[in-house]
Amino acid sequence: MRLLHTMLRVGNLERSITFYTELLGMKLLRQSDNTQYKYTLAFIGYGEEDANTVLELTYNWGTESYDLGNAYGHIAIGVDDIYGICAKLEAKGAEVYRKPGPVLGGDTVIAFVRDPDGYAIELIAD
Repeated sequence: MRLLHTMLRVGNLERSITFYTELLGMKLLRQSDNTQYKYTLAFIGYGEEDANTVLELTYNWGTESYDLGNAYGHIAIGVDDIYGICAKLEAKGAEVYRKPGPVLGGDTVIAFVRDPDGYAIELIAD
């Protein structure tokens, strides 16, 4: 068994694809429309689905936002240059709401950023 993907509902598919591909360096792996049920799926990630866990972005046509609730935590991405990626994200208008620095009580350097729909992403220095 292996973890295949995590699904996030998004209010603007192109905006989300741009965020994850241009700002976080993922690749758009595949995209499909379901005209009968009025939704579009886009699978993005750092490698092909047969060997990597990916994100499934689901756009339900006509839905521009979601109540994220209080159960969702975050996804985590390992990065080589956490300070550089955070500077790049902020320069492109992304909200880095926890600046890079050591985790409380430890040495691991982390930061937190929000995607365009408000989902939290933890960046962890590799």
